[in-house]
Amino acid sequence: MKISKLKLKHQIFLIVLFSVIIFTFMEAYFYFSFYNLTQTRAANYGNKIIEQTRQKIDSVFNDIKISTNIAVDNRKIQEFTTAEDDYTRDIDIGNYVIDLMEYMRSFNSYVNGIVINDNAGRKVYSIDTKTGDIFFLNQYHDFINKYKNDSEALKKGRFTDLLKDEKTGNEYFFYVVPIIESIGGVHFSKRTGFCSIMVNTGKLQELIENTELTPHSTLYILNSSNEVIASNQASFRGVLFEDILSADRESLTSGVKTRINGEKVIVQQKGLEQADGWSIVSIIPVHELTSDMNPIKNNSIIAGIGIILSLFILGYFFLNNLTRPVMGLVADMRKIGKREAGFRVKVRSTNEVGVLAYDINRMIDKMEDMSSHVIHTQARLYESELNKKQAEFSALQSQINPHFLYNTLNCISSIGLEYGSKEIAQITSCMSKIFRYSVKEDELVRISEEIECIKAYLNIISIRYENKFAMEVRIDEKLLDLQTPKMILQPIVENAVYHGLERVDAGGQLKVTGYIDAKGDICFTITDSGRGMEEEKLGHIKAKLDTEDPDRGSGKSIGLSNINNRIKLLFGEGYGVVEIVSRMGYGTAVTVKIPALK
Repeated sequence: MKISKLKLKHQIFLIVLFSVIIFTFMEAYFYFSFYNLTQTRAANYGNKIIEQTRQKIDSVFNDIKISTNIAVDNRKIQEFTTAEDDYTRDIDIGNYVIDLMEYMRSFNSYVNGIVINDNAGRKVYSIDTKTGDIFFLNQYHDFINKYKNDSEALKKGRFTDLLKDEKTGNEYFFYVVPIIESIGGVHFSKRTGFCSIMVNTGKLQELIENTELTPHSTLYILNSSNEVIASNQASFRGVLFEDILSADRESLTSGVKTRINGEKVIVQQKGLEQADGWSIVSIIPVHELTSDMNPIKNNSIIAGIGIILSLFILGYFFLNNLTRPVMGLVADMRKIGKREAGFRVKVRSTNEVGVLAYDINRMIDKMEDMSSHVIHTQARLYESELNKKQAEFSALQSQINPHFLYNTLNCISSIGLEYGSKEIAQITSCMSKIFRYSVKEDELVRISEEIECIKAYLNIISIRYENKFAMEVRIDEKLLDLQTPKMILQPIVENAVYHGLERVDAGGQLKVTGYIDAKGDICFTITDSGRGMEEEKLGHIKAKLDTEDPDRGSGKSIGLSNINNRIKLLFGEGYGVVEIVSRMGYGTAVTVKIPALK
């Protein structure tokens, strides 16, 4: 069903309903777009924080690795691990090694202790007295031996898992690096010992706790076994995050939204570059990242609800204040259409609908008055029309009988032949043909008949001007059996003779051609080599072509305008006198176009 066929109130209702639906969809789209924007903002914020923290920890671990590598490449330390003389090791070299380790530990606050062992188990150390006891426990030796015996793991050094002191409950982890002799002794390029660096977990804990996150966000440093090395939530330390970290690593890098204890959170994980398998994990509650955006979201929802209610109120207003008066007006008009005499439209309002009702009533009053007047004058008009027809009939009766003219012209032609005047005979014969052709009742004739009329006229002109100029008619034979409006070419040929060729000396030429153009239409072109026209006069004639009632006495343009209007009335736009080309002293060419009619 087309909407235009529905009642006005139904159309207004559909418009309001459609507007409400569209706005609701827009509001929903805005809400979800805003929601996704806040989620993206939250993920980007978390990613920025964790990236900053990752860079800090990587910087710490890199400093530890650089300092350790400098130490294990030191000549004195390598001599310490290869010296066979205990005195040389302890006195000559040991003091230097101890001073170097003390300097390294004091220089780097993230180092709590440094221990150098040779392959025989002899060692020298620099340790923090608070945490150094772990180095002398069997628990440490058992823990560190599994890394010392792993040759593949110790090629470049490695950060260990957590070691928990059974007595104190403290947790430690170390950076273990092999010492490779490079000073050119008998042990050249062989492992001669180990360097164990105890990392200060307290400083790492401070670094994590000082990271600026939302109030209830959590940040973890996890080792390769997913043990918590440091966290800003102490209650979670040492807990494995198997459920959370089972997600795809790429997804965790970009941020995964999940629920922990019924709360929506964004979990992100980034690997440390300086510690293989280690990572940083952040858990950020979504509502804390988006809390500052909630007022905007709530205001948009309130505004959307307000606009929807406003649309419903406006719709109700239009339905009651516009459609009801209009429907009443329609009902009254139906009664008027049933010709209920004396009935008038009720004026139900003072707005435009009321003005319309008032105007309708006034129009009905005038129509009744006009109907009465028409009834009284109808008889007089009918009688007047009869009188007019009678007068025209009488005038027609008084006109010369065309057959009398045909017979008279034929009589003149016979007399001319009898007295030896061929010119009079030819002229009167041609005139008879032209006159008989011009008064034919048919509007459309064969093109061959139109051409015969032109040839008869040209015979008269040839006699009249004693062959002053050459005349040629060249018509495509395919056109001769097609139809054309009567007498459309003769007036143009006449104009070419009297306005063009008559004013030049001998040697002029008149040419009539007929052909079918590329679109399948018939074109006639009348060309003369006469006087031609000035541009101003040519423009005036072209302007007259589209005038339906041309000014009488405008000369040459009157015939062209009448021909043009006749053709357009018969066949429509695109046909008629389509082109006039003229140049002063070179002649004129007129082209007429009609459709090809069988």
